[in-house]
Amino acid sequence: MAQDTKPETLIVIHTKFGDMTAVLYNDTPLHRDNFIKLIKEGWFNGSKFHRVIKNFMIQGGANKDGRQDPGYTIPAEIRPNHFHKKGALAAARMGDQVNPEKRSSGSQFYIVQGERVAPAYLDAVSKHTGHVFTAEQKQVYETLGGTPHLDGGYTVFGELVDGFDVLDKIASVKTYSHDDPIEPVTMTISIAE
Repeated sequence: MAQDTKPETLIVIHTKFGDMTAVLYNDTPLHRDNFIKLIKEGWFNGSKFHRVIKNFMIQGGANKDGRQDPGYTIPAEIRPNHFHKKGALAAARMGDQVNPEKRSSGSQFYIVQGERVAPAYLDAVSKHTGHVFTAEQKQVYETLGGTPHLDGGYTVFGELVDGFDVLDKIASVKTYSHDDPIEPVTMTISIAE
């Protein structure tokens, strides 16, 4: 069966605030398959969102024992059709200075909350990064919101299809100065049947 005809995989991130359902994109197969493998191994079960920044994103991906990553990285699969709109599921990574190939962490991921942005902001981002936004992307950023300054720099490999209210609740929890929630927000991730 060809990759593009395979049905997209739905995952469910279970939290104390409710569930978030996301679709994993088929055109980022390395990230999709790795995320599915980690879910099946139970890597994320009992782990926490350790970096929460309101109006930006929520990040998790260590295992429940606190191990930050499984010891490998994934080649970048940055696609122009996937962007950092609200609900985007993307792979965290080390910075460009030590990671010029933009390889993704083996397990660290974030979900974009972001905020609505003005056209002038998108123009400024384009001037600064050289990234060009499509008319559709501009419209989404202006109405739904997101974090457009990350486009072209990180692999977006899925997006929320349900549970945006849960994303907003998690993004609003009180955090320490280093963005770690004061009251832990743990997760379990399953594959929707």
